[in-house]
Amino acid sequence: MLCIFLVAIVTGGNTGIGFVTARELARNNAHVFIASRSKDRAEPAVELIKKETKKDAVEFLQLDLKSLNSVKRAAETFLARNLPLHILVNNAGIAATPFEKTSDGIQDQFGVNHIGHFLFTLLLLPTIKASAPSRIVNVSSMAYTGAPPAGIEFEKLNDPNAYTSFQRYSQSKLANILFTIELNKRLSGTNVYCNSLHPGVIKTEITRGVVANWGTWLNPIISIMSLFFLSPDDGALTQLYCATSPEIEEKNLRGKYFVPFGEVIEPIAQGKDEELAKKLWDFSENLIKEKLGDDIFSKSYA
Repeated sequence: MLCIFLVAIVTGGNTGIGFVTARELARNNAHVFIASRSKDRAEPAVELIKKETKKDAVEFLQLDLKSLNSVKRAAETFLARNLPLHILVNNAGIAATPFEKTSDGIQDQFGVNHIGHFLFTLLLLPTIKASAPSRIVNVSSMAYTGAPPAGIEFEKLNDPNAYTSFQRYSQSKLANILFTIELNKRLSGTNVYCNSLHPGVIKTEITRGVVANWGTWLNPIISIMSLFFLSPDDGALTQLYCATSPEIEEKNLRGKYFVPFGEVIEPIAQGKDEELAKKLWDFSENLIKEKLGDDIFSKSYA
């Protein structure tokens, strides 16, 4: 699938498996945008990828998933370039952070891991469809199995006492899978392949949320445990498979859930709940309209 004209966006591409994904896409001649909140952290990553790959088509795209206005601006900035978009890897995320709300008043793990990516994807969707065959890759986690029995209890999302930080993370990761299911339905009849995945347990900076929540005394424990974690290079393999493997198109793999390394498995019941997926879509769309106005999606779904 990779060619000189391929264009890709990787959210959180400045570190961890996002960095590896961006680097390998660039190595294979893709024009890669690293969508990241911090310019100070992203620009060194851009330069490092250029140095390691000897490729110059790597750019920083300002994206703060904690701000819906920032997400909107990021999409508009990319769209103003009038480029195709063949691969969107929704990789960025936070995990088990202390309870906090985004600038839009949304519980932060749900806001960053799901709502921000939901908006970003839908604003880019007309271009993704026009660029087909194309891919949307939503990075979830096996942690989705820790969501409450009801899956996502929308009325409790902003209640700081309703869940533990890990349960909030689990709900957001379940949302990634359910978003994939509903989006895949809406992409029926197109050559856009949308899948979700668990990358594995990886030694990355995502554990900083756990430390922020529970304290630095966890650092030695995490260091020992990380000896058994996957490296970022191995952890990126499954999302790279979903983003680039010819098998995705050859086998018509759509709306699937992958685990390392590129294996399709059946999610548990919550991760296959089409009714909950539709409810999540409607909730997410209405929440964003409430924050940004009813016309936010006027050019989406085209």
